[in-house]
Amino acid sequence: MPRFQIERHRTSRVGWLRAAVLGANDGLLSTASLVLGVAAAHGTRQAVLLAGTAAVVAGSMSMAAGEYVSVHSQADAEKADLDRERAELRADRAGESEELAAIYVERGLEPKLAGTVAEQLMAHDALGAHARDELGISETFMARPVQAAVSSAGSFAAGAALPVIAAMLAPDGTTKLLVAGSSLGSLAVLGGLAAWTGGAGVTAGILRVTFWGALAMGVTAAVGALFGTKV
Repeated sequence: MPRFQIERHRTSRVGWLRAAVLGANDGLLSTASLVLGVAAAHGTRQAVLLAGTAAVVAGSMSMAAGEYVSVHSQADAEKADLDRERAELRADRAGESEELAAIYVERGLEPKLAGTVAEQLMAHDALGAHARDELGISETFMARPVQAAVSSAGSFAAGAALPVIAAMLAPDGTTKLLVAGSSLGSLAVLGGLAAWTGGAGVTAGILRVTFWGALAMGVTAAVGALFGTKV
């Protein structure tokens, strides 16, 4: 018999990747913008670091709570659908088999073959077959609230820490330049990494992230400079 190896596709990591990349980008960009805004408003080093630290803590908790609630709602909906499917399988297994076969017919199988496939899959794992092919619920994309919350909070904190560290290490008079430069460089790396991992164009990913990052930081710094006072 020919030997083969099961291929691993990028979709298997799309869930955690999405949460991690969004969290890191959000943490880095929002905190860098805040730090630049306070610095542009002539804030002292202490004020800049205090604002950045507060952004790290508050943002991480906000990301964790928001992601947990959002993904938990999805998990609740999936559980309700699976409970209903279990009840339908107990009440009318033959009818559920016909329903599954009809799905395969719509996808291109001959009716006889579709019926055979449905019977064999239901004999192996009836609920799993209906979850995957009728409800669109699979192990790869199943909602995991705790994992999403921890991933989002951790990645946000990691990203948000970068501009705070840059501001902490920046010599007097160079805070804005060092924070902006290091943040844009980090955004470019994250954008390129996310694009490469997802199989998209790396250059396009870098340009997209850095453009919007530069715009956000520029607008925030302008607002700080316009309305700021010496503190």
